[in-house]
Amino acid sequence: MNQRPFPAGLSPATLAVRAGRDPESLGGAHVPPIDLSTTYPLRDVLSGGDSYEALATGGVLPDDGSPVYQRLWNPTVARFEESLAVMEETTEAVAFASGMAAVTACVLAAVAEGRPHVVAVRPLYGGTDHLLASGLLGAEVTWAEPDAVAAAVRPDTGLVIVETPANPDLRLVDLAAVKAQCGAAALLVDNTFATPVLQRPARFGADLVLHSATKFIGGHGDAMGGIVACEPRWSSALRRVRAVTGALLHPWAAYLLHRGLQTLPARMRVAQDGAMKLAGRLVEHAAVTVVRYPGLAECDPTGLVGRQLSGPGAVLSFEVAGGHEAAAAVAQRCQLILHAVSLGGVDTLIQHPASLTHRPVAADARPDAALLRLSIGLEDPDDLWADLAAALE
Repeated sequence: MNQRPFPAGLSPATLAVRAGRDPESLGGAHVPPIDLSTTYPLRDVLSGGDSYEALATGGVLPDDGSPVYQRLWNPTVARFEESLAVMEETTEAVAFASGMAAVTACVLAAVAEGRPHVVAVRPLYGGTDHLLASGLLGAEVTWAEPDAVAAAVRPDTGLVIVETPANPDLRLVDLAAVKAQCGAAALLVDNTFATPVLQRPARFGADLVLHSATKFIGGHGDAMGGIVACEPRWSSALRRVRAVTGALLHPWAAYLLHRGLQTLPARMRVAQDGAMKLAGRLVEHAAVTVVRYPGLAECDPTGLVGRQLSGPGAVLSFEVAGGHEAAAAVAQRCQLILHAVSLGGVDTLIQHPASLTHRPVAADARPDAALLRLSIGLEDPDDLWADLAAALE
């Protein structure tokens, strides 16, 4: 299903619309079809067995081979994978049923090759933090600051994991500086907040670029999925884990996520404009003690926006005077802004990370109880500010 190569220098907006949608590979169709079949006819026992073995062990669909079974491979999922790989400037991508399934597969792939040690830089998404700390996958984790990764890496270190901008305090990490400390370990970057529109970690040495596609890529809060952009050395291992654990992205979700990718650059521009306006107003509000947003100079002291990122993004966090009770009251008083977990959709969401997504995180690494996270949607920023200001009052 390989698509024709694109000319060099195309912008993310163009690639988002066109990648994975070559009419020639779609049989002349303008809109990619959805293949919901769970099983496929086999030409004969020998070729069917060859196809099954190739797909179940992390290989690709043989020429003229049968997909055999949806758990192993699906054309709708494959088109979404091609599209994201083009945008992230990697050779391949592997899609999963959720972002957590994608993180799990990366850790399991490292453990399976005999490198079960993980170096992780906090903060991370609470689910990722909890997974690593739990030891459920047979991995041992060492937590490190970005400038201390080299000291934490061991001969059995398989992964170094960072998230930037980080969830939930929007901390930025210099990816090239971290990569220089990884040695033989692979660098995994969670790029969910920035998306490939604003940041392409492979340019700075990332081996694995992970997304909770449920968020900005889908963009409408109606499809769940995860995806990892990488090179063949990792994609084969990830496909093997996906096949044996049954973590394939459902084709209907793949269709929705691929469709959402088309509007991602436009949605990101609008949401980012709104986030910049709200961050500026929050800085001036008497009830707000701290605003964390990469578009503020104090939150980007080394100038990564403009060098590593092309923009500050559409998520911000802020702390309010009065601690946990005051923060909870603000979240509950919002009327237009929805009090809910998740982010990256067309509507603006507010949540209290310490009580929700980051509740399983160790107490000494948990977000401040006064902190609220805002994911800005496509509403008019003035309407959002009126709602937020009323909640703060």
